[in-house]
Amino acid sequence: MKPTLLVLAAGMGSRYGGLKQLDGVGPHGETIMDYSVYDAMQAGFGRVVFVIRRDFEDDFRKIVLSKYENSIPVEVVFQSIDALPEGYSVPEGREKPWGTNHAIMMSASAINEPFAVINADDFYSRDAFDVIARELSREDRKPGEYCMVGFRVGNTMTENGSVSRGVCTTVNGKLTKVVERRAISYDDNNNVTYIDEADNSVNTLDPETPVSMNFWGLTPDYFDFSVREFRRFLDKYRETPKSEFFIPSVVDKLIRNGEATVDVLDTNARWFGVTYPQDRQKVVDKLAALHADGTYPEKLF
Repeated sequence: MKPTLLVLAAGMGSRYGGLKQLDGVGPHGETIMDYSVYDAMQAGFGRVVFVIRRDFEDDFRKIVLSKYENSIPVEVVFQSIDALPEGYSVPEGREKPWGTNHAIMMSASAINEPFAVINADDFYSRDAFDVIARELSREDRKPGEYCMVGFRVGNTMTENGSVSRGVCTTVNGKLTKVVERRAISYDDNNNVTYIDEADNSVNTLDPETPVSMNFWGLTPDYFDFSVREFRRFLDKYRETPKSEFFIPSVVDKLIRNGEATVDVLDTNARWFGVTYPQDRQKVVDKLAALHADGTYPEKLF
């Protein structure tokens, strides 16, 4: 069975100042999602499911999905702030979406096979798709045997501000711990640093440290785990206006409970994306170069 690609495209794009998922950055107006779908097709994925918001559904279908009609089966599911388990309601004043793992939960009725999860606004590279497709296509893969592409943190930075990354600890290629670190940036000496939210201390990261770029390989049992953990999250953080239910937090809990294992798939690929408006031109230039050197055809679709 071919794996499915799940694309998280419901983000608000607050730092970028607009719907960056629909921004044409390729030579012919391609979005970053277009490159992910193209690379997934080449790697052997069988279909694509997009998680979006209803308020930009029309534009999304017109600008994005229309390109894929004759290339690969696609489906759309919707993330909304009021999509909560029975017995829970949205607290007054809550405007922020519930986070990336909540977005995954929206696709439970659409996916019954191993699947990979990516962000819509990240360029991951062909190698990353090839590596994870091979793992997800293994006939002996069992429920609870997950995987992730482990990018090296030094290959995932932007010079225009801070980023958030799931910083990983591994033993013999298995993920043992993943901690969501925010405010990862370069210091004045070009070292990679992050601020520990527990004590506000500034810490240095080795550039080779593997991090999660939300490129996960999962099996459908993950949906049941997510519902359970989301209830626990809501019980503790529902009244915190900016709290978010992150994928790394759930995965870390499952590993510590012995309920899942995660193979960390190494890649030396350089991630890039449009986190801030100042990043856009560099993305445009890099994609143009990849077309020019033959990595991608003149037109993807």
